[in-house]
This record gives sequence, structure tokens and C-alpha cells, in this order.
Amino acid sequence: MSTITKPVSLREHVVPVEAGEHVVGAFWLKQTLLLALSDGRILRWRDGASDTVEAHGGGLLCATADRERLVSGGDDGRVVETRAEGEPVEIARDAKRRWIDAVAISASGSLAWNAGRSVSARDDKGRLRSLDVVSTPQGLVFAPKGYRLAIAQTNGVALWYPNTEAAPEQLEWKGSHLDVVWSPDGRFVVSSMQENALHGWRLGEKPSHMRMTGYPAKPRSLSWSHDGLWLASSGADAAIVWPFQGDGPTGKAPRECGVRHARVTRVAFHPGALVLAAGYDDGCVLLIRLTDASELLVRAAQRGSGITAFAWDKGGKHLAFGTEDGQAGVLTLPAS
Repeated sequence: MSTITKPVSLREHVVPVEAGEHVVGAFWLKQTLLLALSDGRILRWRDGASDTVEAHGGGLLCATADRERLVSGGDDGRVVETRAEGEPVEIARDAKRRWIDAVAISASGSLAWNAGRSVSARDDKGRLRSLDVVSTPQGLVFAPKGYRLAIAQTNGVALWYPNTEAAPEQLEWKGSHLDVVWSPDGRFVVSSMQENALHGWRLGEKPSHMRMTGYPAKPRSLSWSHDGLWLASSGADAAIVWPFQGDGPTGKAPRECGVRHARVTRVAFHPGALVLAAGYDDGCVLLIRLTDASELLVRAAQRGSGITAFAWDKGGKHLAFGTEDGQAGVLTLPAS
């Protein structure tokens, strides 16, 4: 991207997509965009053409994806796989029809999901293991390498190897932990908290703590930069970006990017550059370059149309977004 001396608009490079329902998540499966919608449907869009399929017989609560499939959980107690073509396929069902509101997929294709106070993990060979935890599990994420799962819950994060009989390692910190991310290099685990904060651990023989506080709201959206040196977060009137060089952010101030009179609701780093997409509760979308803090307008504010989902495609040429009122769009970055 060339040097920018004043705000530039990219709005003319955005193609609108009519989702018609609150967008829970957005994901690229190669050239096909999939939008997970709160009413249980999946919208598939490619080159301006779209179709919808019903994945859940009720509300869709969570979704994740790799490059081949989208995996979603719903209030019907089902875990469902949807691909770029074909009908959705049920891959798990909770016998008690408890809500599935957290799902995770690993780089090798292993899956995990929650139901009540239980977490289930299925490896890439189909072997299933379950773990009962003391409090309701919230966020789930696999380690970047290996078969290890982080489970956010009350008073900390559990690190579980589903293919062993060993008890999970407990990363303890008082409070309610909601979402969890693992750094690309595997050295850090960071959770978002009900108490309007982030908490992190630097892993090792004796994990050390990192407190990241001062948010006016819950930082529910987290995104690592492609080099793993920055962690962006929502929850304030700017994207709060923490430095993770060396031993992490302890004693270091975060960067505040894209300051506006609106709250950031979603963040997503470009897959290959230090460019951050920031979405706000007033519907605005900005691209922010960390190297010089330049900003590009992707979508102007639209009342009642807060940003709820982001997705970069693998090559970083297309950014998809979705909103709470059923609008969506695809930005194609112009050639530099």
C-alpha cells in the first residue's frame, strides 16, 4: 500500500451483500464467502451470486472455519458442517439438546465444542473425548501446533490434551473468562474477561501473568498480527493493540488505533501486512496501517448497523464484513 497523507475512501470498492439477518460470523472458503446467520442459515456468496442453506433448526450461536468447511453450533444442540457446495451435515448432537455456543477447529482438522459443563474434542481420525469442567466453558481455541485445547471458564483457562489421561493444566486468574486466543508462536494465551479486561499468560515451566486493563466495555474481538507481535482488541473507542515482542506487554503501553466517537466491536488483522480492519458499533469500517497510523474508510457510519463479523481471504485481497441488522459487504483492495 502506498503512503497516505490524508484519509482515503475505499467505499467504491465495496460490493454489498444482503444477508437479511444478524451476521454471527464471516468466513472465506477459498473464493466462496460464507456468512453464518443468527436464524440458523448459512449464506454462500461468490462473484455476486448467493444461496442460503439451513444449518440449524433454531438460532445459530457460534461458528468457525478452515479453508474447507464452516463448523457451527446452535441452540438445537447440534454441531453442523457446511461446505462451499452441498447441504449442511450434522457432525455431532448433544443428547440433552444443550446449547452449543463455542466451537473450535485446529490446523489439522480436529474439532472441539461445548455443551453445558462439558467440552468434547474429536481428532482428525474421528476419535472423540469429553471433559467435564467445574464451570460452564466459554471460549475454545486449539494451540497453533499439536493437539491441545485452551478452555476459557470461571477463574482462568484450562489447557487440555484430549489424547491423554492427564488432568488439564490450570492457568488461574480470578474472574469470568469469556474468549481465548493462542499466539501464533504458541508462547502466549490471552483471554477476554467479563470484568472489561484482558488477561494473558506467558507459557513455560512457571507461566507468568499479564494484565491488560482499562477497557470501558468487554473486549470480545481479538486478532493477532501475521507475525504474532501485536494483538488487537475491541472494547474501546479505538482498536487497542498490545505489543507482544519479547516477553509480552507487561510494562508497555498499547497503541490506540482509529480513535472515534464510537466503540470498536470487531478487529481483524490482514493475513500478510500490518494493516488492521476495525469495525464500530455505529457501522463504520476503517483500515488502519500500523506503520504510520494512516486510515482508509471502507464503510461510513450507519445507525443501527454495528459491525459483528470480519473475514480476510487467504491472500488478503478481499475483506468481508457483516452487521447486526443483516447487511454485509465485500471490499476488494485496489492494486497498489
